[in-house]
Amino acid sequence: MAFPETALGLRAELQLGGSWVNITKDTYTREPIRIVHGTANEGAQPDPASCALLLNNAGGKYSPRNAMGPHYGLLTRNTPVRITVPAAESWLRLDGGYASTPHSAALATPGDLDLRVEVTPDDWVVYGRVRSLIALWDAGTGTVGYRLAVLADGTVELAWSSTGAAGGVRWAISTVSVGGPADGRLCLRAVLDVNNGASGCTTTFYTAPDMAGPWTALGAPVVSAGTTSVAAPATPLVIGTLPGLGLPGIPLAGRVHRAEVRNGIGGTLLANPDFTGLADGATGMTDSAGRVWSLTGAAHISRREALFTGEVPDWPSRWTGAGHDAWVPVQAAGILRRLGQGRRPLESTLRRRVPSAPGLLAYWPMEEPDGATQLYSPTPRTRPIRFSGMALAADDSLPGSAPLPTLNTVASMSATVPNSPTAGWHIELVYRLPTMPTLQTEILRVNIAGSVARSAHVFASTTGIRIEARDADGDTLAFFTFTTPAAISDFAGIWNRLSVFVAPVGGTQTRLTAAWRDIATGDWWRANTTYTGTMGTATAVVGNWGSGTEGMALGHLGAFSVPGVQNGTGALPGVTIYNGADSGYDRETAVNRIRRLGSEEPVLRLSARDGDNSAASELMGPQGRAELTTLLGEVVETDGGILAETMDRLGLVYRDRATLYNQTPRLVLDYAAGQVAPPLEPAEDDADRPNDVTVTRAGGSSGRVVIEDGPNGARPPEHGGVGAYEESVTLSLGTDEQAEPIAAWRAHLGTWDEARYPTVRVELHRRPELIPQVLRLRVGDLVRITNPPMYTGPGPLDLIVRQIQHEPRPRAWVLTLGCTPAGPYRVGVVGQSRVDNGGTVLTAAVTATATTWPVAVTAGRPWITSAAFPSEFPFDVAMGGEVATVTAITGTGPQQMTVIRAVNGIRKPHPAGAAVRLAHPAIVAL
Repeated sequence: MAFPETALGLRAELQLGGSWVNITKDTYTREPIRIVHGTANEGAQPDPASCALLLNNAGGKYSPRNAMGPHYGLLTRNTPVRITVPAAESWLRLDGGYASTPHSAALATPGDLDLRVEVTPDDWVVYGRVRSLIALWDAGTGTVGYRLAVLADGTVELAWSSTGAAGGVRWAISTVSVGGPADGRLCLRAVLDVNNGASGCTTTFYTAPDMAGPWTALGAPVVSAGTTSVAAPATPLVIGTLPGLGLPGIPLAGRVHRAEVRNGIGGTLLANPDFTGLADGATGMTDSAGRVWSLTGAAHISRREALFTGEVPDWPSRWTGAGHDAWVPVQAAGILRRLGQGRRPLESTLRRRVPSAPGLLAYWPMEEPDGATQLYSPTPRTRPIRFSGMALAADDSLPGSAPLPTLNTVASMSATVPNSPTAGWHIELVYRLPTMPTLQTEILRVNIAGSVARSAHVFASTTGIRIEARDADGDTLAFFTFTTPAAISDFAGIWNRLSVFVAPVGGTQTRLTAAWRDIATGDWWRANTTYTGTMGTATAVVGNWGSGTEGMALGHLGAFSVPGVQNGTGALPGVTIYNGADSGYDRETAVNRIRRLGSEEPVLRLSARDGDNSAASELMGPQGRAELTTLLGEVVETDGGILAETMDRLGLVYRDRATLYNQTPRLVLDYAAGQVAPPLEPAEDDADRPNDVTVTRAGGSSGRVVIEDGPNGARPPEHGGVGAYEESVTLSLGTDEQAEPIAAWRAHLGTWDEARYPTVRVELHRRPELIPQVLRLRVGDLVRITNPPMYTGPGPLDLIVRQIQHEPRPRAWVLTLGCTPAGPYRVGVVGQSRVDNGGTVLTAAVTATATTWPVAVTAGRPWITSAAFPSEFPFDVAMGGEVATVTAITGTGPQQMTVIRAVNGIRKPHPAGAAVRLAHPAIVAL
């Protein structure tokens, strides 16, 4: 029997020849479709998502070698596959495309402006990119009205022009970054008051759960001097991209639910596309304001939620002896399977980064192994460097590079720069000079064409750093010697980046600059001089070295057509692409590392969920030369977040640790009402339960934390603990100071006294009211089980989802969740949380109905009294498994608590000496 598509609306599809082909009716029901996302264990590396289904192969339809089959030549290795079910609403899905409505005079906003967009982007922030949400703006033609965009740092920008041209552009940027909830869905709003009554204009940004509000201000209003107006040029209104912009602006990827353009703050609707009520596959729409919207490129209307999106790596044909029955047992997998198939280590961060620099003319990494006879360039039409007197791969101390060459007593090189029609040039080089030469020694020379200056020279000695321009006869045109002692000291003994470049000063003059930047600290110095003449172009970079530079390491030589930048105080480097890459991106946050890797790896669609975009994720150490999956694993281990495969596209999403804190339940299940199917069995094992943790920074020091107290503490069992469970890990950390707090957090997780639930089953075919919540459920979300059975202990049970399994059948759909306790992620919030005292006990036994508890504090300060702090009451305490609400406290020692009993359904007598603790004490977040 095959899956009837109408039952539960399930659909299985293969992407064949660029189109999605429905294979639901070829899917046997004798074996259920099994879909698995995530892994059930806390802290474990994610397994590839998987999907098992059985295809009817009658006539060899799914045999890739069957030349008579309808899919011959299309059933390749890693054929895309997806499993979907109907969704409650539709949306506009963008993957590089956009939606637009033609220009209309009715779109003019002569007064104030009010823009609103409700979106679920794949990621709110994209590394190094600007994402336009809605725009009346064509950067290609220069017709400019307004745009609402998210910038590379997560701030929101409203830009507009009063003239309709680029020359009249003004903008305002939110004072804080934006970040959505765990599922990413959020409505952004920007309002522009063109005349605030104080000779200026004011832009205010807001967020809301959806278009209906309520609206919350995103940072402070942005006030700009001078009143303004908003032009309405003859260009389409576009959602999802900015026509003509190109890089660094890229199209939005994700879902668009609704958008609005209003004439005035809260004023008349000029455009309001609502994509939530359309049919699956609709090709356009007309909004209530009469605007006709069409879709372009990779944009489509979807009303189906994906349970799985992955690849079919193999098509194993099976048949009975007589051939009457033939089938293909498909074992599809997510992107992690392919990424784990022995990929080569990623190249150094500099080698990966520099080739993407604007204005690049030539680049030589100089990372060749010992034995090479030339230094190649990955840039087209660039000759290798010829060299002598270099020991290749001799210095591996620069975090952003593979081992680099060092100079012998006598060494030389010559790197030819391809001709560029653009005047101006810029040379970059990383180096480490062991000691400063006593005598003036040439460090580098740049040969120049098209200028009176035919060469630029950088000299160094213990008396100063000299930059010099010479003419065709070798005579000095101009020079300057920088003698600041601190600058001379920083030139040697550390890894620096040397920049030599020119910039126009005005008229016919050119400023020549040598700047060096401390790679570890970012501090930099510069020496410059000015000569009369044009900038010219660089033709070669030359080194002729003697004993004064012996042992100097160097590499990553780059030549650029980008000149320096004038800022009123002298020329500054115009090339910044080395920044961060030269240090291996040491001390970048875990979330930023995820986003950067996602921008660099075209095979991978990698995004991050970091809640409020607060940079709360841990600092990482230098990125090494390792496989991509290893680098991703380092982020998970250091930050303590969750890496999982996405369901609606082939890709990965990282949830940083902070997104697991204090979550609102995504799915609430009432056990007593039968919403949880049996069995619900807690696991009380000691797997991954360390109470003695040592964390070592790779290449640095360690921190150790031992938790001795509590039921899972390191004390021997006869003293109330479980004995020592040791863990020792080495992590990629930005600083040594991170080691001890991370050790404390890992020990906190290991000693948390709650069970995990590897199997939470929900029969969705019997509980269809839960399907909309389930379709929004993702790995890392919180599930709450209310009214649990007595065998699990009192509820509610708050659980973090670590694994999601679906088993859809023709007339059944079973959801199985693998969960761990959410309790350790219930962290304190300043001004909202309480800190427990050191210890409190009953001074006398109490009955099951007593509403007054006599207590004494054995450690710490007395409890606050209701007379002194009435606003701090009520709050909950726990004793012997019973939770009670404290409505009043009197006395100073001993004290009396007035309580409401059995808040969690547990009511029993308690003996004298029973411990009384806060039911929900504050936990200090990492």
